Amino acid sequence: MRWLLPLMAFVCSPALAAEWAVPNRAGAIAETLAQAADGDTLRLASGTYAETVLLDRPVVLDGGGVATLKGNGTGSVITVTGHNITVTGLTIIGSGSEHETIDSGITLTKTAKAPRIIDNTLLGNLYGVDVHGAKDALIAGNHIEGRQDHHMNARGNGIYVWNAPGTIVEDNSVRWGRDGVFVNSSKNNIFRNNSFRDLRFAVHYMYADNSEVSGNVSIGNHLGYAMMFSTRVRITDNVSLNDRDHGVMMNYANKSVITGNYVKNASGKCTFLYNSHKNDFSGNWFEGCDIGIHFTAGSDDNRIVGNSFVGNRTQVKYVSSKWVEWSEQGRGNYWSDFAAFDVDGNGIADAPYRPNDSMDHVLWTQPAAKLLLGSPAVQLVRWSQSAFPALLPGGVLDSNALMAPVRPAASKKVLQDG
Repeated sequence: MRWLLPLMAFVCSPALAAEWAVPNRAGAIAETLAQAADGDTLRLASGTYAETVLLDRPVVLDGGGVATLKGNGTGSVITVTGHNITVTGLTIIGSGSEHETIDSGITLTKTAKAPRIIDNTLLGNLYGVDVHGAKDALIAGNHIEGRQDHHMNARGNGIYVWNAPGTIVEDNSVRWGRDGVFVNSSKNNIFRNNSFRDLRFAVHYMYADNSEVSGNVSIGNHLGYAMMFSTRVRITDNVSLNDRDHGVMMNYANKSVITGNYVKNASGKCTFLYNSHKNDFSGNWFEGCDIGIHFTAGSDDNRIVGNSFVGNRTQVKYVSSKWVEWSEQGRGNYWSDFAAFDVDGNGIADAPYRPNDSMDHVLWTQPAAKLLLGSPAVQLVRWSQSAFPALLPGGVLDSNALMAPVRPAASKKVLQDG
C-alpha cells in the first residue's frame, strides 16, 4: 500500500534512517513498525489512534503534538523494551487500573536502554511513566495529569522510577495522582526543574543514594520533598510553597546536602528530620511554618549554618540535654524573632541566640500546659532563664546569629506566592 512507502527512502546507504507517514486508522502503527528499520521515524497523522504499542527496537514515535494514542483500559498504552527508542509529541490516555501490573501511559522495562520520553501529554492514566529497570532513561518536558477518581493513596504516581540508574527527569509538570516522582531502589539519578501540584508527595525518595533533586517547585501538596533511607543526596534550589505537612522531610537520610531551598507556609514543619545524621543544611529559607525545623529520634551531627528562619511559630524544636552549636567560623543563621544588637556593625549579633527554653520543653511534653502561658509563674521562669543562662536546658545555640536574612535564588521561581 502507498502509505507504507517511506517518505524518505534509503538513498546512499542502508544506514540512512527513513521517515514513515502513519495514517489515522486502526492497527496502522503496528503495521508500520513491522516494516520500519532500526533508526526510522514514524510520524503520526492528526487524530486518535485506538491502539496499544510495543517498541522493541530503535525507532522514533512522533505524534507531532497532534496525535493521541488511546489504550483499551488494560495494561500500559506504550511498552518500551528495546534500546535507543524515542517517544515524543503524543497525547497518551487509556491505561489500565491495576497497581499489581503498574498500568501506565508509558512503561520502560528492564531491557530498555537510553529511552527518551520527551514532550508528551499523559492524561488520566493510573501511572504516567513507569521507569521499571530501564537504564539511562530521559523523561523530559512532559505534562502528566493523574487520576482523580480514587482516594489519593490508591492512585498511581506521575513518574515511578525503580532500579533505573542514570535516569534523568527534568522540566516535567505533574498534577494529581499520588506522588509526583516516586523513586525506589535506584541510584545515580537526577530530578531537576520539575513542577508538582495537588499530590501526596512532590518527590518521594526511598533507597536512592548518590542522586540530585534540584530546581523543582512543589505547590499545595501534602508534602514537598521526602527523602527516606538514602545517603549522599543533593537537595538544592527547590521550592516548597503551601505544602500541608512538611516542606522537606528526611527519614533515615544521611550525609546529604540541603542548600538554597525556599520553603514557605507549610502548615506543619518547614523541615523535619527523623534519625538523620551528618547532613549539611546551608543557605535555606524557612518561613511561615508551625515549626521551622524539627529534629527527633536522635538526629545528630548535622551542620546548620547560613539559613534564614522567618516568622515560624516555633523556629526550632530540638530536645536534648546538651548544647548544639549552629554556627561556625563566626557565622550562624538568621532568626526573625531575635531582637539582637550589632554595635560593631559586622552583621553578626552581639549576643548568642537560644531558640528554646525549659518552658518549650514542658509544652512539647505536656501540651495542656499552654493554658498557663500567660501566668506570672511562667513569666518568672522565662525571666530567670534570661537573667541566669545556666538555668537553661540543653538545645540549640547560635553564637553568631546573622542580623539580616539571605534570600535564596529559588525564591524567584514562584511569583506572588504561586
